[in-house]
Amino acid sequence: MTTPPPLRGRGSATNPKNRFESIERVPEPPEDSDEVPAPHTQFFPDSSKSLIAYNDSPDVGFDASINPYRGCEHGCVYCYARPSHEYLGFSAGLDFETKIMVKEDAPELLRKELSSAKWKPQLVALSGNTDCYQPVEKQKQITRRCLEVLLEFRNPVVIVTKNHLVTRDIDILAELAKFDCIGVTISLSTLDARLAAAMEPRASRPARRLAAIRELADAGVPVGYLQAPMIPGLTDSEAPAIAVAAAQAGATFSGYVALRLPFAVKDLFEQWLTQHYPDKKEKILHRVRDIRGGKLNDPNFKSRMRGEGKFAEQMAALFELGRKKSGITGRWPKLTTEHFRRVGKDQLRLF
Repeated sequence: MTTPPPLRGRGSATNPKNRFESIERVPEPPEDSDEVPAPHTQFFPDSSKSLIAYNDSPDVGFDASINPYRGCEHGCVYCYARPSHEYLGFSAGLDFETKIMVKEDAPELLRKELSSAKWKPQLVALSGNTDCYQPVEKQKQITRRCLEVLLEFRNPVVIVTKNHLVTRDIDILAELAKFDCIGVTISLSTLDARLAAAMEPRASRPARRLAAIRELADAGVPVGYLQAPMIPGLTDSEAPAIAVAAAQAGATFSGYVALRLPFAVKDLFEQWLTQHYPDKKEKILHRVRDIRGGKLNDPNFKSRMRGEGKFAEQMAALFELGRKKSGITGRWPKLTTEHFRRVGKDQLRLF
């Protein structure tokens, strides 16, 4: 099968078959051209009746998360969240980055759930699946309004993003910091702007992400970085340089995640390598298989975040070398629920 050319501004060039569907959609090129035009982004209302999602994964670091959007226009080709779009009847490919579900009433749902006596105050992650600061957030401001609710209740929250747009909300984040209720993690997969443009087409470029770290740190907001994913044979060697750059910008905690390629993401990533790095493709895939027990993906909780084997150990050593050189010692911000308050009940006590 011929590999299609990359689409400008998109991580995927195709829509692989949905694993839950029996029929595959194959677009036909226009009669007067061999090219399939790049689709525009579409936005659809999400009618979810609840907002906070829970997981029992022992390797995630939080039990509760909020995702204002399903699908992500950043279009990162490696994104482990792509297969989640298949539950909506979409594809993990172009659909994931062009058909975005928007939870317009997320702030109202969040206030209702935090007000409930059933809510046990705990850490909440914003972007447990898709980026809460993807481009549409600039207009929708759903993430900002969710942060306002979290500040009202003083419920601790961690944010993971690769968009400089997070700095727009420094006013709220700085207030949350006063109650030890915020930690922002900037995802840094590479410092190479050209590589980032191909791999994460609609996310902020590395220099802008470093600028976000600097602005957040200057405002007193606890901020760190996450080298995610660390791609063996492509970006793993950058670990020390990324650590130093992030530390110089003001990062005080850090982590990394080895490349994960669940379900259709395996084929999308292979296709992307053929399009952009054909000379490195076999080396990279060999390294991925080495850390994944001979396969391109390993779903086991004990190993999926770091991998196993010689190359996985080398990646871990590179990351630790970077931490040592940079002086970053923290793994996670220190957050607390001791300031949590149920706004409605506290207000009633005033009367």
